[in-house]
Amino acid sequence: MSEESRRVVFVAGGSGGIGSEVARRLGAAGWCTVIAGRDRDRLASAARALGAEAVPMDATDSAAVDAALGDVAERHGRLDGLVNCVGSILLKPAHLTSDEDWARTVAVNLTSSFYLLRGAMRIMSRAGGGAMVFCSSVAAGRGLPNHEAIAAAKAGIEGLVRAAASTYAKQKIRVNCVAPGLVRTPLSRSLTENEASLKASTSMHPLGRIGEPGDVASAIGWLLSEQQGWVTGQVIHVDGGMAAVHAR
Repeated sequence: MSEESRRVVFVAGGSGGIGSEVARRLGAAGWCTVIAGRDRDRLASAARALGAEAVPMDATDSAAVDAALGDVAERHGRLDGLVNCVGSILLKPAHLTSDEDWARTVAVNLTSSFYLLRGAMRIMSRAGGGAMVFCSSVAAGRGLPNHEAIAAAKAGIEGLVRAAASTYAKQKIRVNCVAPGLVRTPLSRSLTENEASLKASTSMHPLGRIGEPGDVASAIGWLLSEQQGWVTGQVIHVDGGMAAVHAR
């Protein structure tokens, strides 16, 4: 496959647990992968390991997002896919959530998704289409204690995805979302490396285990594939059955 014909994907949060696995799988499938993140050293290390391009970027800064996406489009002449794996975990009840906690949770999860969608749409609409995948959470659709801020931010992503899928369908831009349960990543280490928390979390997933990055990355890759050209506006639950099935 020539460099000119390789499909190009931009993975925000590409040095994280799920983002790096998405980039690894898509790179192995022949995509040109560009990963973005705030931590330059971690990003550079991940890019070397993945054989990906690295673009330092703060996804909560609209100008930085537009500049990063524009640079990719200028260098490659195309942008076929966008994935936003930027996110955070905040487990606090509302009465203990500070203004700063709230603002940061919304910025990292929802605002980053809006900026990335807007920036990628402008490029994809000129190029005849593309596909985007965003990350919500099982907490957006199932009431879980101490999840008020993160549940609200993730539910906002699901609303954004459905509206954008409708708005940009005529431009052949597909917009979808995955909603994982608890996944074993560096971000969730405080939960997965605590024996009591891990046991409690595992018991909430009917399939009897928490998720691994590959569980979510495979669903993201499926949604980006041209073979799913008739799938848009969907929230795909990758959660061990947590949202829809009662654990025994």
